[in-house]
Amino acid sequence: MSDVTIFAPSPTLTVTVEELDGEPDVHVHAGGQGVWQARMLLRLGASVTVCCALTGEIGRMLRHLLEDEGVTVAGVDRPGRGSAYVHDRRGGERQIIAETEGDPLARHDLDELYGVTLREGLASGLTILSGPAGDEALPADTYRRLAADLRAGGAKVVVDLAGARLDAVLEGGVDVLKVSDEELEHDGRLDDDSPAAIIAAMRRLHDGGAGAVIVSRSPEPTLLLDAAGFLEVNAPRMEVTDTRGAGDSLTAGFAAGIARGEDVRDAIVTGVAAAALNVTRHGLGTGDPDTIAALRAAVTVHEIVDDAEAGIQQPVTGHVSPDGLAALAEPAAPAEQGQQR
Repeated sequence: MSDVTIFAPSPTLTVTVEELDGEPDVHVHAGGQGVWQARMLLRLGASVTVCCALTGEIGRMLRHLLEDEGVTVAGVDRPGRGSAYVHDRRGGERQIIAETEGDPLARHDLDELYGVTLREGLASGLTILSGPAGDEALPADTYRRLAADLRAGGAKVVVDLAGARLDAVLEGGVDVLKVSDEELEHDGRLDDDSPAAIIAAMRRLHDGGAGAVIVSRSPEPTLLLDAAGFLEVNAPRMEVTDTRGAGDSLTAGFAAGIARGEDVRDAIVTGVAAAALNVTRHGLGTGDPDTIAALRAAVTVHEIVDDAEAGIQQPVTGHVSPDGLAALAEPAAPAEQGQQR
């Protein structure tokens, strides 16, 4: 039994070409939202089971890559084309050479994967529902059913979803929802781009089925709404190498905190620190726990009073995270905000 179960229906084989001493340097990894979350959870000392469909020869490679990293794989093997991409970063920017989302899950494969996820999620007691490689991989309603059934069995459910999958999972009910302000805007959930509009949207999400709501707002501080009200969570400012995967690191860091007994307000500090470190690195969902602990000590948290009608948000109670006083003796150098989607 693992500490955390991740529903990652279609992981991706990633091939990235970089340059080392003037020669091509090829990197092959397992990737995708659920995999990046799993990778960060492992870095933070949590054991992880990934429930996924493993398709064709790409799926066979992914199983080995995931198991080599220490992930327990509860996979449904099936024929067909798996999700994969080839990217070239030798010019400094990410150039897409080839990408495929792979084949959608057939009905029997989806039924088997659903059962595997219920088994593993109920055993661990904490499940992250992550998105697929493409919109056609599986029906959005799968997320509603999984969230409802897992919670009915006593498991906690954390999700990082948007669009139709977010709509579906809210109907099923979730313990914690993480989303970015850009995703809220894209989904038409914001009246405008003001903090007041984001806070109003968070209230609607909470009323609509989310026990707690986390909104990342690069480069602005993360917002949390829980039963006690709103928090603003400020990450230390870091030099950005790659923002991809930082939001997944936030979700994973939060889940790692919950798995080791932290409450929601302590766990969000761990998540924000993990995201801050991830943007300094080329590897997605990577980072060492000692550095994350050091960054966690520099995260600051403020309670927020909300007056939605007047459009006023006023921080009223500021405090440093419990282990953060020493780390704030010297101010962080200004740079791009380390907290990303």
